[in-house]
Amino acid sequence: MAVRNIVRIDQDKCDGCGNCVIACAEGAIEIRDGKAAIIKESYCDGLGACLGECPRGALTIEQRDVDGFDEEAVEAHLARVRGKETQQHQMPLPVHGCPGARALELPERGAMPLQERRAEAGSALRNWPVQIHLLPVRAPFFNQADILVAGDCLPFAMGDFHRRLLPGNTLAVGCPKLDDASAYVNKLAQIFSQNDIRSVKIAYMEVPCCAGLVRIVKKALEASGKAIPVSMVKVGIQGEILEESE
Repeated sequence: MAVRNIVRIDQDKCDGCGNCVIACAEGAIEIRDGKAAIIKESYCDGLGACLGECPRGALTIEQRDVDGFDEEAVEAHLARVRGKETQQHQMPLPVHGCPGARALELPERGAMPLQERRAEAGSALRNWPVQIHLLPVRAPFFNQADILVAGDCLPFAMGDFHRRLLPGNTLAVGCPKLDDASAYVNKLAQIFSQNDIRSVKIAYMEVPCCAGLVRIVKKALEASGKAIPVSMVKVGIQGEILEESE
């Protein structure tokens, strides 16, 4: 143990975007429960290459009594990650890349018969626009509405999105990784406070960065001052529902 520089992550500011994971060449950072975290102190060299990549200012350098930087341990750690990715048949990318941006080759499911395509072709969309930034604060489709807040990648992964999740819901979509999370909180808080909303369902992908959508909606509800029932559904990258909760 020795007093040295090491990266500190402010969990209150972190929105789980994963930019720091990409920037860390030593693979010292991972996303845990939607937040960035140091895997092991001996993996962090304390140089702070990740600091400038954080859009929320959640990363700083501090001096603490911690284990020394272990270059050999870092190499072994990176080798283990490479081996794990090879076993999972993932396309080669830098091992410290964001889990949500990791390239995967998905198995083909075959073409759907024409009659089935026609049966599923109907759209259940009941409002426009759907992007959170573009949604008006007040609109007739918010009256007594059940709102579905969905990650914008989710409908592409879930082939039966219009049949399973969308019917009867007013849709709001966004990306917590690439878009302005604070702007989303403000917009949704206004929508919740100025309309008679019956319920909110959050549909998010299994990739860590998409969990930020859950925090955005919960912060918006707190800011609105309203007690609106919330449910959640977690969807895998091949469109399967992994978890549902009320």
